[in-house]
Amino acid sequence: MNEIETRIIDIDADDIRKKMLSAGAVKVKAENQINHIFDFEDRRLLKQKGYARVRIVKDTINNKFIYYMTTKKIVSQEKYKVMDENEIIVDNAETAIKLFKSLGLVETETIKKYRESYRYKNTLVEIDINDPSFCPFPYIEIETALEEELKEVVHLLGYKMSDTTSATIYDIMKSKKISG
Repeated sequence: MNEIETRIIDIDADDIRKKMLSAGAVKVKAENQINHIFDFEDRRLLKQKGYARVRIVKDTINNKFIYYMTTKKIVSQEKYKVMDENEIIVDNAETAIKLFKSLGLVETETIKKYRESYRYKNTLVEIDINDPSFCPFPYIEIETALEEELKEVVHLLGYKMSDTTSATIYDIMKSKKISG
């Protein structure tokens, strides 16, 4: 699945929540995540702007755990970040981790975050608040398949397209001289 995605950093999470709800968006996620990031020892996935991940989600809306196995690769970062993403829900995070390791991947980092997501038409607006030891500022990701809708959401939230970035969170932190 290809999606277009952009980020807006250093946001006021409460302001984003209010604007999304007043626009008729529906809160679809409130979750605590643990993201286990994998690559080969030579970092060949990361060098090609990709990675493998096992995500453990504590869904606080439905009070359940969900486990995802994912591979991602950036296809383009020209105007928006365009990702090729393959994801499957699995029933056991430990087995998923063992599967990646059996393929020769190693865990490169573990990232904890809180994510709250709102659905507006065909677009997902995700408020990410990471463990401050990884990323000390909140940001939103806007994901959709429709460029015009992405622009509509950016403006609905009170931002301009010039406030957005296609950079990865790692690139943003590097530019801010923050080591994650």
